[in-house]
Amino acid sequence: MWQPKRSQWAIIWPIALLVILFWPPESGRSLGVKALNWAVDPFGSLPPFPAALPMGLDDDGDAVAAHDALQRDYDSAYDRSAMNRWRMTLKAAVDPLEPQTERQVLIALAVIGALGVWKLQASGHQGIGSSGQ
Repeated sequence: MWQPKRSQWAIIWPIALLVILFWPPESGRSLGVKALNWAVDPFGSLPPFPAALPMGLDDDGDAVAAHDALQRDYDSAYDRSAMNRWRMTLKAAVDPLEPQTERQVLIALAVIGALGVWKLQASGHQGIGSSGQ
């Protein structure tokens, strides 16, 4: 039974992790992006960016005041420090590519990795019946 060599594992593991972490689901964010979003704010202490005020509520003074309060909280936390700005940016991060494109890139990466593993196997293979000298 074939067993990968150390140099082949050095290709297999990182590519497998990248594919697992960044494979986009049908909807929402990939596992890697969700982990990043959680890692920068594990306790939910940073305020989220407030959604836009829906049309028709712009005449409702209470709704506008509530939205403005959310926006002030967000702006205050954002302006507090460069670290907060960085964390808030990463908390709102999404997958950088469309799911179809992301899948194509990950499949291409996996194929290139498989070819690399195959090349390492071929370069280290002595052949059947050779004495290895």
